[in-house]
Amino acid sequence: MKSVLIHCCCAHCTAYTANYWRQQGYEVSALWYNPNIHPYTEHQQRLEAMKSLAQEMNLPLTVTNGYDMITYFRQVVGHESQRCRYCFRLRLSKTAETARQMDFSAFTTTLLISPHQKHDLIKEIGNQLAEETGIAFLYADPRKHYSESRHLTKPLNLYRQQYCGCLYSELERYTNIVIE
Repeated sequence: MKSVLIHCCCAHCTAYTANYWRQQGYEVSALWYNPNIHPYTEHQQRLEAMKSLAQEMNLPLTVTNGYDMITYFRQVVGHESQRCRYCFRLRLSKTAETARQMDFSAFTTTLLISPHQKHDLIKEIGNQLAEETGIAFLYADPRKHYSESRHLTKPLNLYRQQYCGCLYSELERYTNIVIE
């Protein structure tokens, strides 16, 4: 059977994405690796929501060991205007490598459902990593189902975040400062 490991950024984006790949005939599992999410309490709230959703959906969830905050900051500091490129590569690299180690036939990410993410950049990095690892990157554009995914999770009363996750996005969300 075809199998896919989905990098999950949050529970709300995961609901539709997991169902979508199941409908495409994939055995679906999830990976939690988000060292970009700060502060730590925010990371933990999102992780707990993801664990609840995984249980509700009967979705196998792998949670990476530790909280790789230092690795994340070493990647993005000095490259703030291009932080998403470094962040996507860090998280998708971990997903592709984990998929390879666990014998999945493919990997993808829930980031693709968000209208707030840089879709072309995610696709570019996913395809590069597929070449590097030999694990297929599954691309889809489910952005038109973003609201549907959030409606699927609303009855579960899961924690709902207000910003992408990184400190830079939090600053942009709550101030008029745009980091360039």
